[in-house]
Amino acid sequence: MNREATLKEAHKIVCEGREADYGSPEQNFAVIARLWSDYVGYPISPTDVAVMMALLKIARIRNGKFKEDNFIDLAGYAACAAELATPETTMGVR
Repeated sequence: MNREATLKEAHKIVCEGREADYGSPEQNFAVIARLWSDYVGYPISPTDVAVMMALLKIARIRNGKFKEDNFIDLAGYAACAAELATPETTMGVR
């Protein structure tokens, strides 16, 4: 799988499939951030969620067998993190 195919598949998943299943990244990652914040006892932002999910994929890449899905998801989480980190999107959430 080359970089173009990886990014195209990540785009398809993030901008079409997953949003239809789970809602927008802003909504979904905000819910996850609230749950994780309650669990660990300190604030976690939606951007933190996207970055930590990317780290999960990096750990799987490092410790597992090659699966292109991990690289596709990593690209998708990076794209979500970039969008969530923009001042217009974060609206003071951190």
